[in-house]
Parts: sequence; structure tokens; C-alpha cells
Amino acid sequence: MELSTSLGLVLPELILSLSGLVMLLFAAWGGDRLSSSISVACCVALGAAFALVAPSVCAGASGPGTMAFFGQFSADAYAGMAKLMIYAASGAALIVAPRYFDRLGAMRAEYPVLILFAALGMSIMVSASDLLTLYIGLELNSLSSYVLASFLRSNEKSAEAGLKYFVLGALASGILLFGMSLTYGFTGGTSFAAIQAAASAGEMSTGMLFGLIFVLAGLAFKISAVPFHMWTPDVYEGAPTPVTMFFASAPKVAAVVLLGRVAVEAFGSQADAWRQVVIFAALASIVVGALGAIGQKNLKRLLAYSSINNVGFLLVGLAAATQAGLAAMLVYLAIYVVMTIGSFTALLLLRDAEGNQLETFADIAGLSTTRPALAWCLLLIMFSLAGIPPLMGFWGKLVVFWAAVEANLLALAVLGMAASVIGAFYYLKFVKVMFFDEPIDRVKGEADTANWVLLAICAVLISPVGYLLTGWLVSVANTAAGSLPLAG
Repeated sequence: MELSTSLGLVLPELILSLSGLVMLLFAAWGGDRLSSSISVACCVALGAAFALVAPSVCAGASGPGTMAFFGQFSADAYAGMAKLMIYAASGAALIVAPRYFDRLGAMRAEYPVLILFAALGMSIMVSASDLLTLYIGLELNSLSSYVLASFLRSNEKSAEAGLKYFVLGALASGILLFGMSLTYGFTGGTSFAAIQAAASAGEMSTGMLFGLIFVLAGLAFKISAVPFHMWTPDVYEGAPTPVTMFFASAPKVAAVVLLGRVAVEAFGSQADAWRQVVIFAALASIVVGALGAIGQKNLKRLLAYSSINNVGFLLVGLAAATQAGLAAMLVYLAIYVVMTIGSFTALLLLRDAEGNQLETFADIAGLSTTRPALAWCLLLIMFSLAGIPPLMGFWGKLVVFWAAVEANLLALAVLGMAASVIGAFYYLKFVKVMFFDEPIDRVKGEADTANWVLLAICAVLISPVGYLLTGWLVSVANTAAGSLPLAG
């Protein structure tokens, strides 16, 4: 009975696993000519997994009934909400890829399969209730990501991005594994429940504290939080743009949600031990991300620093170590995913007459005159990322800072708000270049319907119209955060 119950709880992951294996066989037998069909099939698989997870999120699934395989896997609402974002972001990466790679003659059947396996790894990550499950999911995602980063094999930047990501990712995995071994050695178990029981028994030992710090350091690399952010600009710039969009959205969701689960579920009784680390990483990421972006001329590198900056705001919610803080973090994540998909989709529409991708500020000078619809969509997205009301990005920051204030972290909220002003500078630079510089009319590429539809959806969701969904989003986020055993 235990096996059948567990298999029912992991049905979304089983669908992704079986679909990935079947599509891998089709890719091996049919070759690249089946790449479009395989992409559609992978989108269907992600849609099916999305449909299976959604009811558990709306119902607020929690408690022993969500535990599978003797407590190693948790199919609760907290993990479910993260999975919905992961599947949606993965689907977006599949939608925008064919046109981009076909133009370069580099579309391969393996691309959608790698996205599917990466989504599977992330799905396991966010449901992990044991250090071993955590590591399996993380490595499955990482191995797929290394290949995706270097997908354009003949491109030096892509090959360099893949190599850097692999070397630094292996280092981070080693740090994480060492932290896990220390944690196991000083708590006597690998399950989050066993770790929590040991941590609650008395004062945290030095060895357990070192294990916690190493685990946090390994996960901080995955979310590109300062000081483990050095790989992000190079990998984001060198990787193909659809892959960069994927890296900036889905894996970020998985790693942040996993970090929240480890901190609150495994070490919730020792919040004071890890809160200081999280507060430092939050403020440092906000400041370094903002300052690093100011001098960037390449748009993808700028968005990489923007990603680091946004991680800082996410960590502000985690630092609260309360249900309200986790709910605010989930709300911000949902808004962040929409803004990220929208920004990179807009970049994919920046092409010259020959179809080459344009990636610098010089290329978008006077864009409002030559491509007004694209310029206005970019304006909405950049204003939202800057946190300017009445756009949804402002509301995301507001709920995170409010959670910090309620948790008596007023100084953190004030410093975070002050540092966020720095970030407004480079977001406004987009507007200045597009609307006030002399037009150069380089963007002449043909319109891509799929990209435009995706961009329009993102623009509507982050506009004031998106506020119609805020009540529902807050309700779902609160329910999801409350499903964690120690979220309160």
C-alpha cells in the first residue's frame, strides 16, 4: 500500500521521467528532424504535470498524507506552488527556442529533452524532505543545465559558459555534499525531520553549525547569491538566450524554494543561527547586483546582475523565518518569473535584418520610434523590475518588506528599500535609450507570433491589470507556506 500511495504522490515526476525517456529514444532514432514534434510532446508532458499538481496547491495539501517513500519526498502545497512556476517557465523556454535555434541552424532534438529532465530534477528538489533526495534532484538539474549552457558547440562564448558553469557548479556541489555529510554526522540522520529533532534537542553544536553553513553556501551558488554570484554574468551572456531565460527563472525558483525548506523545515528551531547569514546575503546581493549592472552595455549581462539583485529581495522574505515571510517570498517569486520571461522574450525579438540577435544598448537606441510596441512592453517590464508603482514588481517588493517589518527586522527592510533605489538607475537607462536617444533602426527582424503572444501575456500580468489576481495569489501563497511543518 505504501508503494502505491507513494507512486500516486510522485505521478507528475513519473510523467516527466517516462516522457523524457521516450522522447530521448525518438531523438536518437529520428534525429533533429523530429525536434519540433519532440518540443510539442515535452510541452504536453509539462502541461500534464502542471494539471496534476494544481489541485494539491489549491487544496493546501499538507501533513503526513503528502509524504512519499518513507518521508523522503513531500508532495505538499509549498512544493506544488514551486512546481507550477517551474513547469510554466520550462514550457516558455521550449516555446521560444525553435525560432532562435533554427535561425542559427542549431536546433537539436536533445534540447527539449534536456529541458524536461532539468524540470524533473527541479521538481524533485522542491519536494525533497531528505538530504539524499535533495542531492539527487539537484544533480539531475545541474547535469542537464551544464549541457544546455554549452548548447551552441561551435560558439566560443557558449562553450566557455558551459565550462565555467560546470567547474563552479562541481565546486558548489562538493561544498554542499560536505555540508550534508557534516550535518548527518552531527545529527544522526539525513531526513529533515531527524535533523530538526536533533537541532531542537539543545544548543546547536559547532559541527552542526558548520554543516548548516556549508549547506547554505552550496545552495547560495545555485541561486547566485553574493558572494557566490561570480558565474552568473558570464554564463547568462554566453548561453543561448532561450537557455538564459530558463536559467534565470525555473532553476532560481527551485533553489530558492529548496533553501526555504531546508532553513525552515530542517533548521527552523535554530533560525537565529542562519538568519544572520541570510541577511548578509540578502543585502549584499541587492547592493552588488545593483552596482554591478550600472556599467553594463550588454543587455544579457545586465539582466544577470538584475537576477542577483532580485535574489536579495527574495532572501529578505526568507530572513523573516515566518509563514508570512515564506508566503511573501513565493509571491515575489511568481511575479519575478513573469518579469524574467517577459524581459528575455523581448530580447529575443531584437534582431537585425539578417536575423542576428542584438544584445547591446546601442542596438535599441530610439526603439520607441522604430518598434513602439516592443519598446512599450520593455518599458513596462523594466519599470516593474525597478519596483515602480502601480506595476506588480512594486507590490512584490512591498509584501517582502512588510513581512520583514512584521518579523521585527525593520533595519533590514529599510536598508533593502534604500538599496533598491540604486537598481532603478539601470532599469531607467532602458527607457532613456529607447525613448530619448537618436533612432538607429537596427531592429528589423520579422515578428515571431509565439514570442509576441508570450510577451503580451507577461506585459498584461505585470501591468495594473495583474492586481486583479493579487487576492488569489496571496491566498495560494499563504496556503502553500502554511503547509510546511514549521513555517510558523
